[in-house]
Amino acid sequence: MSTDSVDLKGRVVAVAGATGMAGRATVLRLAQAGATVACGDIDARKLDELMDSVRRAVPGAIVVGQVVDLLDPQAAHDWAEHVEAEYGRVDGLIHMVGGWRGSKTFGDVDLADWDFMHDMLVRTLQHTSLGFHEALKRSDNGRFAIISAAAAHKPTGGNAVYATAKAAAETWTLSLADSFKDSSAAAAILVVKALVSPEMRAEKPNAKFAGFTETADLAEQVLSLWARPTDEVNGTHLWLTAQ
Repeated sequence: MSTDSVDLKGRVVAVAGATGMAGRATVLRLAQAGATVACGDIDARKLDELMDSVRRAVPGAIVVGQVVDLLDPQAAHDWAEHVEAEYGRVDGLIHMVGGWRGSKTFGDVDLADWDFMHDMLVRTLQHTSLGFHEALKRSDNGRFAIISAAAAHKPTGGNAVYATAKAAAETWTLSLADSFKDSSAAAAILVVKALVSPEMRAEKPNAKFAGFTETADLAEQVLSLWARPTDEVNGTHLWLTAQ
């Protein structure tokens, strides 16, 4: 779907985990489309770098940052309240907090990795979605999205921890979508095999990254959510890799 005509001027979109490679590409694309972008992340230095780079790339962009520990449910709630109070609305929340832990075999799984993945992929999702839920429902075109992985649908033994956490995140998002069914808000799951950024390609110019999704392409798909009818977005998987 072409996003050339998507105009988010006047819209307010929050991005959780904004300083990761997917977050950076998405913040930039949302700003290019005219959105006010509220970036949430735990790393103040990276937030400042992100905002500076987007403002340089998009003159006049309204991009703000909040240092927030999304493992703290009250902090996530306070962030959501602050964004709505400051700008009068919230039209989107894109959850891009990520991470990966795995093992060579199923028998080698370290359950400390599960604790880490559960926190990163599930807890932060729960806290942000609960915090922003009512504000998104108040929007006339609210959109929520997570980035999931094909591994959740075809897990391997060594990928048990990651795949299980992604599957849990998908289930939570589908429950959120059900709560949106009588509103103008929608929650979607964008599924990739893995992501690749320009920096990764520069570091490994001979690597093929077969089946990987470019971060810029992911950002375009995020933007497209506002161009699609609510009932075509809510509760759906948008596959950006082969199923």
